[in-house]
Amino acid sequence: MNDLASVEFLVKLRDAALMMADAAGQYLEAMAPADKEKKHYDINRIKWVEAQGSRGPYEKSEDVGSADFKALTEDLEVHGGKLSHAGYFIWKFSNSTVIGRKKRS
Repeated sequence: MNDLASVEFLVKLRDAALMMADAAGQYLEAMAPADKEKKHYDINRIKWVEAQGSRGPYEKSEDVGSADFKALTEDLEVHGGKLSHAGYFIWKFSNSTVIGRKKRS
């Protein structure tokens, strides 16, 4: 196997593992008791700006003055920097105050 084929294989393997982890996370969230799903923030009250990333379009926010943004940031910290909520995959950029969100398909 040449180097290019090895890299392509590892990229596909990584992508498959990420998809499995996301699917497991969604399944676990769906199994959570309903009272744990109540959030103390509304992501629709946060100011979002359209952006383009390596995996396509998404929205990002640096609305640090918003109480909803602060509460979402705290929730992201509890969940290791990423979570699913209200039909979105939401993540915090490392070493930054920026939060991204992408509609789940």
